[in-house]
Parts: sequence; structure tokens; C-alpha cells
Amino acid sequence: QVQLVESGGGLVQPGGSLGLSCAASGFIFSSYAMKWYRQAPGKERELVATITSTGGTTTYADSMKGRFSISRDNAKNTVYLQMNSLKPEDTAVYYCNVRLRQFGTLRDYWGQGTQVTVSS
Repeated sequence: QVQLVESGGGLVQPGGSLGLSCAASGFIFSSYAMKWYRQAPGKERELVATITSTGGTTTYADSMKGRFSISRDNAKNTVYLQMNSLKPEDTAVYYCNVRLRQFGTLRDYWGQGTQVTVSS
């Protein structure tokens, strides 16, 4: 079955850095784009970054451009999110996501999430 397992969250001071990882299994990782989302308390889940299957193209939400970097290692079935210059408003649960086509329909899979707290 499809599994996405995030790790690397924690408490960091404003201006600090944190790196997240998402280990994937149960599908052909190298064939699919991967995404990171986040959800802050009381807010809707929002898209953070996307990376294509080969890693050749990445896109970011405007508020993350220049601070966050998404990457992947297809040999390790892992996608990463490097977060720099963190702000208190980056506090959220971060999720990795893959959308798979199964039996003619598209289905989203999510990890359990990892908490990132930016606070002094």
C-alpha cells in the first residue's frame, strides 16, 4: 500500500533553518510529482512546493520563494523540503502528498504530517 512518512519537524527560532524528509513506498516513486503542503491551526491546508518526477522542475508558493527548496532522491524514494529564514507564520503541520491515478481515477495520498514550530 502507499505510504508517506514525514520526518524532521521540530522547534526552531525565527530566522533558523529546518529540513524535512518524506519517505515514500508502495508506488513507483520516480514516476510521480511530489508536493509539500502545510496546515496552520485554524487555516486551510495550503500548497508549499511541487517537484516533478525527475526533479527537473520545482514550483513554490509566493511566500516560500527564495526561502524553501524542494528536492528529491529517486534512488531513495524520498522527497525533501529545506526551509531557511523561517518565520513564526511558517508554524504548521507539514505534509507530503502524491496524486496517483488508480483504476482510472485520481487519488491523493498524504503522510501523517510533521509539526514545525517557529518561535523564540
